[in-house]
Amino acid sequence: MTDQVVHDSLDQDPPTAPTGMAPPSVGRPNARFARLVPNTVLIVAALFFTLPLLALARFALQNVPTILLGWSTLFDKWSLEPMGRAFSDDVFWASLRLSLKLAFGTVLLTMLLLLPTAIWVHLRLPRMRPVIEFVTVLPYMIPAIALVAGIKLIKPHARWFLNSDMSLIPFYVVLALPFTYRSIDAGLRAIDLRTLVDASRSLGSGWLGTIRRVLIPNLRTAIISASFLTAAVVMGEYTIARLLLIDSLAPYQRILVGRDSQAGYGLNLLALLATTSLFVVVSVLTKKRDRKRKSFAYAAAKQASSQEHHPE
Repeated sequence: MTDQVVHDSLDQDPPTAPTGMAPPSVGRPNARFARLVPNTVLIVAALFFTLPLLALARFALQNVPTILLGWSTLFDKWSLEPMGRAFSDDVFWASLRLSLKLAFGTVLLTMLLLLPTAIWVHLRLPRMRPVIEFVTVLPYMIPAIALVAGIKLIKPHARWFLNSDMSLIPFYVVLALPFTYRSIDAGLRAIDLRTLVDASRSLGSGWLGTIRRVLIPNLRTAIISASFLTAAVVMGEYTIARLLLIDSLAPYQRILVGRDSQAGYGLNLLALLATTSLFVVVSVLTKKRDRKRKSFAYAAAKQASSQEHHPE
């Protein structure tokens, strides 16, 4: 009888663990309404950006009296001749060359100062990061006119320095700090900084070699973004250059608007479009580079996984 009981128990299904009931289906979200808010925000932002540019373009490039500008004259008498008047001025090319020199010098000094500082803070002084971030945001909190007031006070005692056109570079480095430091800081947070530095140092490389051969290639996107942000600040800064009587591009644009309003506003429009186009190009190039890195990493991981499952 005992054998029969055991046999009957073996014939029964093995016990299973209790399973919870699946939650009831709530249905698929409506894709049309899910994208309504983001699309609305994009449309409003596009209108906010393009409508002022369109108004500026009509005033600068249409040979129509301002009082007659309207829907009925939207396609009348467009011409690039006002921009040609700006380009034919020798002072414009001199101002543009000076602004490009200032932009290059500011980018170079910014990288020389910020890259080692940010790397050292991340490696050796991580508790000082909030302090550094607060200090670098001060130029954004304090208006540029306050910096101009300070420059005006020290100008009689530092004419040997402020009389040079390149004296604008240190001030532009300070003005660009809120943008450049955060770009480099974000790039450092995105990589395994300590591992890269330890590996490079253990292979016999010095600090300069580590920064040049290991860190700068991994921070290329952050450096490009910081450089273009710095250049944009330099090309558009007016107050300090006007105080020091330095004829860079922004003061020249102000003078040209007073002398020939159409040519001046046409030049302003071209500067805005050129800056926007440069940022779009940088965004596209960095995305392509990131996509290539991701695809390479994905292919390498896939190949390693295939080798583990199918060894030769």
